[in-house]
Amino acid sequence: MNDTQSLIKIISKDFDIEDNLSEERLRQTMIDAFAYLVDNDFPKLIQILYKADVDQYKLKELLETTEGRSSAEIIADTYITRQLAKIETWKKYSGK
Repeated sequence: MNDTQSLIKIISKDFDIEDNLSEERLRQTMIDAFAYLVDNDFPKLIQILYKADVDQYKLKELLETTEGRSSAEIIADTYITRQLAKIETWKKYSGK
């Protein structure tokens, strides 16, 4: 299983997404999902980020200091980066 497939498997626990998306399409899907959550379901947004163990202080700093990108883009990229870090850790300790 490649990293994109592993990423989709993890993300699909929190979001209803297709299981054969390209990296670019997955990122856009996540941006759209987080944009919806920011506008319509902030408690669920917080719950998903907490469950994913996204560093709230790092995210807050990025949201305050990054220009030229929407908050949904920043949140999606941070969320995806965190999930990819988990995959790397699992690979490192699974002996593969």
